[in-house]
Amino acid sequence: MEMDEDELLGLFEVMSSLIEDPGWARAHPEPCTETPWPGVECEIGEDDPSIFHVTKVHIGSDIITPACKISANISDALLKLPYLKTLSIFNCFVSSPVTLSPTLFGALSSLEHLALYSNPTLSGEIPSSLAEIADLRVLSLSQNNLQGNIPKELGRLVNLEQLDLSYNNLSGEIPDEIGGMISLTVLDLSWNGLQGQVPPSLGTLQLLQKIDLGSNKLVGSIPPAIGKLSRLVLLDLSQNCINGPIPETLSGLQQLQYLIVYHNPINSRIPLFLGTLQNLTSISVSECGLTGPIPNFFSSLNTLTALSLDNNNLSGTVPPSLGSLPNSMLDQLNLSHNQLSGELQFPEEFIERLGERLDVRGNDKLCTSNKLYLNKNISIYLEIPPCLGTKENGGNGTVQEHPDNSSRYHGKISSNAAQWLNPLEVLSFIYYNFAFCWIFIL
Repeated sequence: MEMDEDELLGLFEVMSSLIEDPGWARAHPEPCTETPWPGVECEIGEDDPSIFHVTKVHIGSDIITPACKISANISDALLKLPYLKTLSIFNCFVSSPVTLSPTLFGALSSLEHLALYSNPTLSGEIPSSLAEIADLRVLSLSQNNLQGNIPKELGRLVNLEQLDLSYNNLSGEIPDEIGGMISLTVLDLSWNGLQGQVPPSLGTLQLLQKIDLGSNKLVGSIPPAIGKLSRLVLLDLSQNCINGPIPETLSGLQQLQYLIVYHNPINSRIPLFLGTLQNLTSISVSECGLTGPIPNFFSSLNTLTALSLDNNNLSGTVPPSLGSLPNSMLDQLNLSHNQLSGELQFPEEFIERLGERLDVRGNDKLCTSNKLYLNKNISIYLEIPPCLGTKENGGNGTVQEHPDNSSRYHGKISSNAAQWLNPLEVLSFIYYNFAFCWIFIL
C-alpha cells in the first residue's frame, strides 16, 4: 500500500510551512505506513484499497514543542490533500501575522472538522467561502485575533454541529441567517465585540444545547423564542447590555442546568418561573439591578449547587429554607451587597459546610443571633452583627443606620442575644449606644 505521489508531496509542503524541521520529509517518507507521525492520520481509499489518503493534519504543542516555526503559515498546498477531513492547528501562529485565504478553505470539500485556535497572530476576517464546505460539522476559530463581521453566508452550513468563534475581536451584529444551521448543538460567540440584539432565529435551532454570547455589547431583550430550545443545557448572556424582564417563555427550558446572565441591566424582580426549572445547577444573576424579595422557590431546586444574587437591590429577609433542606446540594451562595434585612437563620451545619463560599457582606440591616457567624475562622464573608431585637418585634433584630453612617442597634437585649455577648461586648454596646437609645437590662 502506498500514497499518491502528489498527495505525499502536498503533505510535505504543508508540514514544511508549519514546523521548524527541514528533515521532516526524510524522517517520515511514508507518514501513513512505515514512518507515521502523531499529527497525521490516513485512511484506505474507498475506490482503490491499495492507496492511502491523508485525512487528518494536527499541529499543536501536544505533538511538538515549539508547535510551529516563527514564520509559520497556512500553505495553499492543502489543496493537494483532497481527502482531508480534519485540520487542527493550535498555538502555532504566535509571531508572524497570518490571515485566512478567502478561497482556500472553500475548495477543501471533504473537510468536516476545522479547528484553528489559540493563535495570537491569526488575524483578518472570517472568509465567507467557508460556507462552501457542505459537510463541515465543527468550526472552531477560538482564541485568535480575528476581526470584522460574522459572515451571514455561514448560515448555509446545515450540517454544522459546533460553531465556536469565542475570544476574538469580531464586531457587528449576529447574523439572523445563523438560524439556518439546523444541526447546531453548540454556539459560542463569547468574548468579542458583537453588537445589536440576540437574533430570534436562534429559537429555530431545536438541537442547541449550549448558547454562550457572554462578554459582548449586545442590547435589547432576550428573545421569547429562546424558550423553544427544549434541549438547552447552558445559556450564558453575561456581561452585555441586555434589558429585562426575563421572558416567562424560558420556562420551556426544562433541561437547563446553567443560567448565567450576570452584569446586565435586567432591572426587574427575580422571575418566579425559575422555580419550575428543576435541572438548574448554577444560577448567576449578579449585578442585574434585581429588586424585590428573594423567592422561596430556590430551596425546591434540588440540583442547585451555586446561586449568585450579589450586587443587586434585593430587599426583605433571607429565606431560611435556602440552607435547611436535608438533601440540599447548595455549595455556593452569594447574597452580598444588597438591601437584605432581618435575621439570617441558617443551620450551623450549612454555615460550616460552605465556609467562605457563603457571602452576605454589604447588607447593612442583616443580623444574626447565631454566634457561629461571628467566628472569624469560619469566613470573613459573614461580616454581619449580632441581632439585639426581642421576640416582641417578631424575633428579628434590627440595625439602625445613623447620620454618621455607622451601624447602631436599637431595641431590648433579649436573653437569647445577650448570651452570645461577653462582658466587654456589653460594655462596648452601652458605650456606643448611650447617645442614641435607652439600654434595658433584662
